[in-house]
Amino acid sequence: MIDAAQHERFVTEADELIFLIEEVPRRLRRMFTVSMAAFDMTTPQWRALSYIMRTPGLNQTMLARQLDLERASVGHIVDQLEAAGLAERRAAGGDRRVWTLHPLPKAIEILPSVRKVADRLYLDLLRNVSLEDIDQMRSTLSRMVANISGLDPD
Repeated sequence: MIDAAQHERFVTEADELIFLIEEVPRRLRRMFTVSMAAFDMTTPQWRALSYIMRTPGLNQTMLARQLDLERASVGHIVDQLEAAGLAERRAAGGDRRVWTLHPLPKAIEILPSVRKVADRLYLDLLRNVSLEDIDQMRSTLSRMVANISGLDPD
């Protein structure tokens, strides 16, 4: 059995910080899942659609990179967006092997409502956090990303 003193050696302050950093997106994803259900949309679908809306005509490979997902997973998400009438694939320049992605009118129609839900979640997330804290957090997280990017095997 591990006593409290031994436990302290295994869970460091760095562990606790990383666990806390990981907790935010985990909880945010759960809240997005609940909120997006009103639109019959999953969080991955919302993320994919937001990139498609921002960059109409991007291809699935580019979207996979943006989402940090495998192309097959992105293909499944795009299948779901097509089935829901939110996005469509179009052959790129006559090359049937490459498909570009485009939002459909239904996506454009629901975007303001989805945007309100997302913005409300962000307001709740950042409640009682000062602008100075947000700027500091952005700077700190950016440095952390730069630090770890040098270690990334990709």
